[in-house]
Amino acid sequence: MTLVSFGLPVYNGAARLEPVVRSVLAQDHADLELVICDNASTDETGELARALAAADSRVRYHRQPRNVGLVGNFTSVLGLARGTYFRWVGDDNWLDPAYTSRCLELYARDARLVLVTSQMEYAGPDGGKHSGSYDGTALLSDDPITRFAELLRLLNDSHLTLDPLYGLLRRETVLAMDRRVMLHEDQILAANLALAGPWGHVPEVLGGRGWESQSLAGIARKIGVGRWQARFATLLECREILRGLPRFELSAEQRGLARRAVLNMYVTRHRRTVRHRGRRLLRMALNR
Repeated sequence: MTLVSFGLPVYNGAARLEPVVRSVLAQDHADLELVICDNASTDETGELARALAAADSRVRYHRQPRNVGLVGNFTSVLGLARGTYFRWVGDDNWLDPAYTSRCLELYARDARLVLVTSQMEYAGPDGGKHSGSYDGTALLSDDPITRFAELLRLLNDSHLTLDPLYGLLRRETVLAMDRRVMLHEDQILAANLALAGPWGHVPEVLGGRGWESQSLAGIARKIGVGRWQARFATLLECREILRGLPRFELSAEQRGLARRAVLNMYVTRHRRTVRHRGRRLLRMALNR
């Protein structure tokens, strides 16, 4: 049976840890491991994680000697995993018991796949739950630019549509990719994965996570980068995606099409930002 790894990067998550661990261990696919990577927590996370590991041999616990940052902890847990397939889980996540087996069915049918996603349920701070739907086929294409353009389109769409970071990944594929500490680095990783190979999708809600709208400045503070990045987040993201293109075997024509898709993403977001700022300025003027 194929080993599937789940990686749980956590910091001060003692109050939320046990439910997600139980959710992972309840999978109907028996050959799995759960790696808990503790980012030098200052609460009872370590004690609880050690107890969970002692109670089930499928759980492994690692504690960082110092806080390595949010992205660094995500990267560390991937490196500690041993499975053919890998999925990140957060301390506010849940999984349907059939999640792993349903994703593995797609991998068994199509050896090209590097990622399998499913529909997700998002729980807001007010308790409301929301989910989207995706029924496209472009991410299954053999053409990397077709997949790439579709992914960039989805990144400009609602977060409810697709969540690549919380899908079941082919571990060796993502392990070979760098993750930089910057805003939208999860979207950059997704763009690289779209170029790396086709994606499968299970059009069912098989998992969920918390969702709270945050300002880019707040996210910058959380991941440990300068607040100035918030003003240039889209520009920096697009530049980083373009820098990654030479890592893939693309023809000159394909590179041109990829650059055009990135430009389209940038223009779309810039227009949206201009409209948002315009409405905000109008409200300020009317309220004077």
